[in-house]
Amino acid sequence: MILSHVDEAKAAGARQAEACKLLELDERTVQRWRAEDGAEDRRRGPNTVPGNKLSSQERDKVLKTVNSPEFRDLSPKQIVPTLASRGEYMASEATIYRILREEDQLKHREPSRPKTKRHKPDELVATSSNEVWSWDITYLKSPVRGIFFYLYMAVDVWSRKVVAWEIHDEELSENASELLGDAYRREGVTPGCLAIHMDNGSPMKGATLLATLQRLGVATSFSRPSVSNDNPYSESLFGTMKYRPGFPSRPFHSIEAARGWVAAFVAWYNTQHLHSGIRFVTPADRHRGREREILERRKRVYEKARARHPQRWTGNVRNWDPIKEVLLNPDQIPIRQTA
Repeated sequence: MILSHVDEAKAAGARQAEACKLLELDERTVQRWRAEDGAEDRRRGPNTVPGNKLSSQERDKVLKTVNSPEFRDLSPKQIVPTLASRGEYMASEATIYRILREEDQLKHREPSRPKTKRHKPDELVATSSNEVWSWDITYLKSPVRGIFFYLYMAVDVWSRKVVAWEIHDEELSENASELLGDAYRREGVTPGCLAIHMDNGSPMKGATLLATLQRLGVATSFSRPSVSNDNPYSESLFGTMKYRPGFPSRPFHSIEAARGWVAAFVAWYNTQHLHSGIRFVTPADRHRGREREILERRKRVYEKARARHPQRWTGNVRNWDPIKEVLLNPDQIPIRQTA
């Protein structure tokens, strides 16, 4: 039965190690069972009652104390020290929490919103340009301390091309709506084929932007709060921009100056930058379908070089095949392709 649960989880796409963890098993134990002709779970559990287990009277005392009018609004972390100050010890914090959990009494009772588990965004797969975009906002320093210019920038995940950007002096959903709507029309996006991933801020979830994307038939995806890894392509793009040798070390003296610098950066990034994530072609060449000819030319050069001096090669020539698909927030960590 146990091994069948593990097999069912693996068939659904889970890793064996994670399935074993949920079943409170060591992965090596499962491997040993499989080697023993598929033996089932032979764990017997403890044969004796732990000597430090609370008696039923002690357990009842814990429940009576924590539910008393004096302590019912306090957590075990507050109850235990309070009792210790009176010279009383009833049980450890961990034991009290365990008892409350077993009695289904661990409930959120404060007026504040309870913590919620945030799930990873769904995997997005791009196999050509204008299928998955990522966009975000980053701050650019202005001449006034504490006041910033806001750079809105969208990148095509498959080609890495910057498809839209603009700088404003405030963060507004209306600005994002106009930017992405213009880019959608300029790129000639096929209706119903584009998904846009974004962070969780108010400009991203504003009604104006969401209404625009819904009207255009664009699917939306959002990062978890405070999880920058959910939006890696935009984060990487901003990192490339801000660590460029020419990025100003001092604040931009005006919004026009900021726009001028970013315009030059985008032109370089799209048309000159040989991007390591797409076989060192420019984003513009990949976006417009010119990469295959470029990579095939490089492959022929390498094959001719190997033909001239085969003793210098121990294996295949460098991999110049185009990257066929790009994943955003993959369900499983992809195997890194060797170059």
